[in-house]
Amino acid sequence: GAATYAQTLQNIPETQVTTLENGLRVASEESNHPTCTVGLWIEAGSRYEDAKTNGAGFFMEHLAFKGTKKRPGSAFEKEVESLGAHLNGYTSREQTAFYIKALSKDMPKVVELLSDLVQNCELEDSHIERERGIILQELKEMDSNLADVTFDYLHATAYQGTALAHTVEGTTENIKKLTRADLASYVDTHFKAPRMVLAAAGGISHRELVDAAKQHFTGAPFSYKGDSVPALPRCRFTGSEIRARDDALPLAHIALAVEGPGWADPDNVVLNVANAIIGRYDRTFGGGKNQSSRLATLAVEHNLCHSFEPFNTSYSDTGLFVQLCGRLKSEVTRAKNYLRNAMVAQLDGTTRVCENIGSHLLHYGRRIPLEEWDARISAVDARMVRDVCSKYIYDKCPAIAAVGPIEQLFDYNRIRSAMYWVRL
Repeated sequence: GAATYAQTLQNIPETQVTTLENGLRVASEESNHPTCTVGLWIEAGSRYEDAKTNGAGFFMEHLAFKGTKKRPGSAFEKEVESLGAHLNGYTSREQTAFYIKALSKDMPKVVELLSDLVQNCELEDSHIERERGIILQELKEMDSNLADVTFDYLHATAYQGTALAHTVEGTTENIKKLTRADLASYVDTHFKAPRMVLAAAGGISHRELVDAAKQHFTGAPFSYKGDSVPALPRCRFTGSEIRARDDALPLAHIALAVEGPGWADPDNVVLNVANAIIGRYDRTFGGGKNQSSRLATLAVEHNLCHSFEPFNTSYSDTGLFVQLCGRLKSEVTRAKNYLRNAMVAQLDGTTRVCENIGSHLLHYGRRIPLEEWDARISAVDARMVRDVCSKYIYDKCPAIAAVGPIEQLFDYNRIRSAMYWVRL
């Protein structure tokens, strides 16, 4: 028969971690899958950029697959395709990732390809100019996604004057000005072994993964001179607002947040339970008034909004958390079960497992077992939710971002004063 929830948690293979002499962390979870996902998770992103170089990481993500010195032009992508493999990557505020899904037998070749990608990116002038044009077009398209614009504005006001205020993609002005030298400097500064995790999941051997890493991820290109790893840029939260009123737009987009904890803070589990209690809603959802979220039910009954979604966005040493209010006791069990379901979904496929391994080692310094996560979730009760939410919400200065027809949005001082009355 099907395994129970408890059996599923107990039967998850151990995550093996080996740290090489140059600081590269090699981590893997072995299984009987015929395929594997191998990737590099790098402690680099827009937080590590300054006002002049903001957008360099996103630019490099675009260029990474456009050829290396060893495999110029389209040769790199063609070699990946010849393996029947899939190549992908992404850049965020605090991390960059490149990963390949392939047959398990091709794992050593995949490791070599990833090594070539991060240390020998071609940075050919014609490729740079072509990708520059593509990125500029993407930036224009992103401006029409008002939800993303609002969230970027939220970071800009909450972390004004610091690196977390930067957008991941950079500004149009920066993208036009970034040079080959800027991009080469970004790679040389950040794509180093002490800031990398080589993660793998699937039908692979950890010993063979370590051997491949020793062969392809050693030497001067992956080491800092004098072992001096750049420090994490400090960021501070500021209660403030950005308003971009445009009455020609059909809907207003509003985001409100208080400062939340960093990744490793145990309060995060409680805040994630709180988010699950709030739930989310969109008019396209079925169910009408029969929503599991009380707030969603009220949104339907009183036509409050087209959609809403809570968030708990964490970074290394800070975060953004949405407000919560209302009765909690009857909602905690549902919220905990929701989180457990989302947690087990992380086991769905080698790519999700690999990403989980890589991100965990960057955020927590280890991969936290699902059994431990389950124990943390089980320990949460209504009182903990009240106490922890009050700690972050009660009488705190919020950050607010609003775009569109927002004439009726309360003045910031009125909203700030109302935070005193938010008691749980």
